[in-house]
Amino acid sequence: MPIADVLLLSNVFFAFGQSNIAGKVIVAMLMAGSVIVWSVMLTKHSQLRDAYLSTQRFIKAYRKESHPAGLYLKRQTFKLSPLSRIYVSCCEELGSNLEAAGSNPDDLLLGAVGEDRLRLGDRQLSAVRGVIERELADEALALDQYMGLLATATTTAPFLGLLGTVWGVMDAFGGMAVKGSALLSEVAPGISGALITTVIGLVVALPSAIGYNFLSERIRKINVISHNFAQELVNDVECHYAVNQ
Repeated sequence: MPIADVLLLSNVFFAFGQSNIAGKVIVAMLMAGSVIVWSVMLTKHSQLRDAYLSTQRFIKAYRKESHPAGLYLKRQTFKLSPLSRIYVSCCEELGSNLEAAGSNPDDLLLGAVGEDRLRLGDRQLSAVRGVIERELADEALALDQYMGLLATATTTAPFLGLLGTVWGVMDAFGGMAVKGSALLSEVAPGISGALITTVIGLVVALPSAIGYNFLSERIRKINVISHNFAQELVNDVECHYAVNQ
């Protein structure tokens, strides 16, 4: 390890050793928060990457089918894609409405083409649209899970570090007043220990802010794709099953 790095680490440990009890507690809290934040960021990155790739594959497969329930009938699964869960819920609701209309839900969907195909009224189609919208909202909430934790870390960590610094500086000057000494050497170690909390706070906050913005952009893209697909699915179902087609 380069000498400069060794000196930096030694300075950090020295500053930590000079901090008061409150400063050490705050540093410990920030370090624990950093571990949690990095765990969330890595987990969310993996989840969103898999969801995006699976979503792209799902859309390609769906658009190859001539029938809106084609993938459902083939039992093709894309478990990592939120679109797949929206789609399955739609097909299940579609089957329930066709069964209620007197059709065998297993044929749901083989749905004959032409004038003999099964039809659904506005009420049934509205129920299918409602299921799609609810599932779309649920998937959006699932994608946002734990993002509030990153946002909290981004905004809270610097202030928590600042609290430790102010507290430490207050203790350092208070100790100098008690000793009746105005020498810099008397107060410097305490100030050094106080400043370490701000450094750790920024070390936690900066990656959290970058990770939050990066992951939010990924979530936004998936949500836009999901909304577009939901509209496409609604249109396909209405074109195939609406009474007036």
